[in-house]
Amino acid sequence: MSKISSLIGIATIFFISLTIISIIFPSLFSSVFGKFSDNLIPYEVGTLGVPVILSNLGLLFFGIIYYKKKLPSSISNSIDKIRIFEIPKKPTLIILLIIFSLYIGISSPELLLDESKQWGDYEILEDALKIWPDGKSENIYIEEQNDRYVRMLLLDASQTIFQNIKILPFVASILVILFTYLLTVQITEKRFAGIIAILVLIQSHTFLRFDTVAVYENFWVLFYLLSIYVIKKQWILSPIFYILSFFTKAFVAPYFVMTLFFVGRTSISSKKKILLLISYVGIIGISAIVIFSGDTIYPNVIQIDASKFFIGLATFGPLLRYDFLLLMTILPVVVGLTLLAKNWIKETDSILFLILGTLLAGPILIVFTNFYEILPYRYIPLIVFFSIGIGMFFSKKPNS
Repeated sequence: MSKISSLIGIATIFFISLTIISIIFPSLFSSVFGKFSDNLIPYEVGTLGVPVILSNLGLLFFGIIYYKKKLPSSISNSIDKIRIFEIPKKPTLIILLIIFSLYIGISSPELLLDESKQWGDYEILEDALKIWPDGKSENIYIEEQNDRYVRMLLLDASQTIFQNIKILPFVASILVILFTYLLTVQITEKRFAGIIAILVLIQSHTFLRFDTVAVYENFWVLFYLLSIYVIKKQWILSPIFYILSFFTKAFVAPYFVMTLFFVGRTSISSKKKILLLISYVGIIGISAIVIFSGDTIYPNVIQIDASKFFIGLATFGPLLRYDFLLLMTILPVVVGLTLLAKNWIKETDSILFLILGTLLAGPILIVFTNFYEILPYRYIPLIVFFSIGIGMFFSKKPNS
C-alpha cells in the first residue's frame, strides 16, 4: 500500500469519524463553532446516537476478526464464497431487467406529482424557465438558475418535448443507476459487485426522494459519473462530460481534484494521463474565463468564513437521517476499503478519495459563500460512491 493510499485512508476515516461524532452528539460542533451556542448541551446524545455507536462498533469488531482470520472456519469460508461468487452474463441481464423494471414501476407515478406543491424552490425555477435563455432578472436566485446552462436546456427540453418537466430528470436518475453498475463492474471486474452496488443505491431514501424531482435533478451526478467512466474507454470525452456537469451545477467544481486522482490511479498509459490533464486544465481555464468575465452571479457570492466548515460537517447526520444503512455502516465501510486498498484492488483508494471529496464538498462550499446551503440531494454522489464501495467487498477473485 502506497503512502498516498494510506494517507487517503486515514483522512477518510478521520472525517467520517467526525461525522459519526456529530451524529452521536448533534449539538457538539454548533456549541463550539456556532453563533448561537448558549443554550446548547454539547454532549447530549442524539436520537440516532446509540444505534450508530452499536452498529459501527459491532461491524468494526466483526470485520477485524474476519480480517485477522479469527472467525470459525465455516463462517469465514461462507463469507469468502459470497465474495468470490459471480453471476454469468445472461442471468445478469435478466436480474438487471427485473431491478430496473421494479424501480421504474415504483417510481414512475411520481412523474404525475405537482412540484410546485412540494418544493418551495420550484417557483424560482418556473420563473427562470419563463425568461430562459435570453431574459434577465433582478432576482439573483433566478439569475443563478439561468447561469446553469446545461441544466436549464435539459429541463426546458423535457417541458417542451414531453410536456412534463420531470421526464428527463427521471431518465437521468435511471442512467445514474446504470452507470453506477457499469463503473463498479469496470473497477472490480465483477458483475455481482455491480448488482450489489445498485441495490445499495436504490434502497437509499435520499436517492429515491429526489430521483424524479426537476428542481433538484440528477443531471450533474450523471455527467460526473460519465466523466469518470469514460476515462478507460474514450478519455477525450472525460473533460467534456465534466464541464457539462459543471454547467449543470457549479457545486461539482471541487470534484476536479477527485477526478485528477482517479485518472492517476487508472490503468491507462502515461501519455493519455498527461493529455487528459492538459485537456482538463484547458477546459477548466476556459470555464473560469466564462464565469469571471461573463455576466454570472458566482464572483459576487464569495464570502469566506472558515468556522462554518464544522457546522457544515455536522449537517451530514440530520440531512441523511433516513439513510440508515449509510449512517450505520459508513465508518466500517471506509475502514474496510482502506484494508482492501492495502491488499489488492488498485482503484479502491480512488473510491475512498471520492467518498472523502463528496463528503467534504458541502462544508467547503459554505466556507466560501452564504449563497448556498447544504441540502440532502447534494450528498447523492456520496451515496453513489458509498454504494460502489460496498460492491467492492464482493469482488474478491478466486485466487485472492
